[in-house]
Amino acid sequence: MSNTYTQLYVHCVFAVKFRSGLLQPEWDGRLRAYITAIVQNNGHKMLAINNVADHLHMLVGLSPKQSISDMLRLVKGDSSEWINSERLVLGKFQWQEGYGAFSHSRSQIDAVVKYIQGQVEHHKKVGFIDEYKKMLSDFSVDFDEKYIFQPPS
Repeated sequence: MSNTYTQLYVHCVFAVKFRSGLLQPEWDGRLRAYITAIVQNNGHKMLAINNVADHLHMLVGLSPKQSISDMLRLVKGDSSEWINSERLVLGKFQWQEGYGAFSHSRSQIDAVVKYIQGQVEHHKKVGFIDEYKKMLSDFSVDFDEKYIFQPPS
């Protein structure tokens, strides 16, 4: 793609199925490295990645050669397969359907990186659903509460 120049920064958020707290500190660093490799092997740039037990955030410099939905389908599918093949959880691991993806300008990158890096401390004060609803509201995204990463009924 000659003469194509982009600067696309996307903050992605996705949860473990039923928001189960399955991501463990003993191996979540390996998971982040695995996901980083998936992102970079698809031509994107990982700027920040972090997780707590029930969800994950990443800030990606997006290549225009692949859509956000295709990138996240690969990230979630391949990382689920890896978690299961490594037998890191009892039973079958899955990410919940759906995700949040929020665009940022270059001037916001440092603040978003700091926010992602501070997830463990942040979630000592704010729950995931409250955080996610605030992100949706801050970005003026219309949403239906019944589709917000719900726990099993």
